[in-house]
Amino acid sequence: MRDLTEAQVAAGHVVGIVCDSTTGGEFEERLFEQMKDMLALGIHRTPMQRHVGPGDLASARRTYRIIKELRPDVLHGHGAKGGAYARLFGSLLRVSRSRVARLYSPHGGSLHYDETTATGKLFFALERSMAHFTDCLLFVSDYERRTYRRKVGEPPIPNTLVYNGLRVAEFEPVPIGPDAADLLYIGMMRDLKGPDIFIDALAAAAPRLGRTLSAVMVGDGDDLPRYRAQVKRLGLQGHVRFLSPMPAREAFALAELVVVPSRAEAMPYIVLETLAAARPMIATSVGGIPEIFGSGSPALIRPDPAELAGKMSEALADLAAYGALMPDGPGLRARFGADVMAAEIEKAYFAALGR
Repeated sequence: MRDLTEAQVAAGHVVGIVCDSTTGGEFEERLFEQMKDMLALGIHRTPMQRHVGPGDLASARRTYRIIKELRPDVLHGHGAKGGAYARLFGSLLRVSRSRVARLYSPHGGSLHYDETTATGKLFFALERSMAHFTDCLLFVSDYERRTYRRKVGEPPIPNTLVYNGLRVAEFEPVPIGPDAADLLYIGMMRDLKGPDIFIDALAAAAPRLGRTLSAVMVGDGDDLPRYRAQVKRLGLQGHVRFLSPMPAREAFALAELVVVPSRAEAMPYIVLETLAAARPMIATSVGGIPEIFGSGSPALIRPDPAELAGKMSEALADLAAYGALMPDGPGLRARFGADVMAAEIEKAYFAALGR
């Protein structure tokens, strides 16, 4: 969001952000503080719970009042809740004769649900109905687009694939710091992102290498106490450091090898950021991640502790050789630059306004 916003402001657009106020922490607050002066329409934070619940009605009223006052030409909703608000409120503004383009980027969102369950069927039925209030769908990976088609149906509206992008400075290599650990996990502390898989694999990989492994886990979330307990239960408390959220490039200097053990993803920025920083990594072959590495990459595994432990052992045995298997920087920048992302999204905005 920051990269996209900065690119849109640089292109001369008047931009604002409306988002949840209940998630995030000190690190995110600093990021908002850095952005606020560049946004002519401001940053508006209001409680928006992740799941559907009784608080949604009050949240929707508050959010609609904010958006109505801003009078935007374009409403771009990100994620299931943001996408629902952008499309519903954009449609309400149209009733009052405002000209608003309504765009939606799922980012996984409701697409993570199993289509065979009652909950999944309900959400996908809602997605099908919401398509009639949408001017364009923006997918961040081909996996996400294929999943939408399989679970929701062929979109009856324009849709396009726009990969996430990074700024030029993020393609500079990050050297490791002194006393770097062997392994790094950075991300939200929730099971969907696989911290438990990382910890189990860490315990299993050490005997294979015949030495103790050290790790840094960077992030926060409601499940953090459970992962601390898992580390203690496995006798790893002297070998794993838990750190609060920090900029990814600062975290990359803390370890030799980055691991993304997610169970599900759409197109995770952390994978792009790691490769752009020229850091070797292991990632699960889920969601859009194979689109970054290319099919058949030896860096990709299933979200399984035993398989991850084997790959950790293999990579740490010869990091130089393993690092040579990563995608090349120039190719990544040509596909995943923020300038490319912003230009494609801007094109979608104007096309939606034209319709």
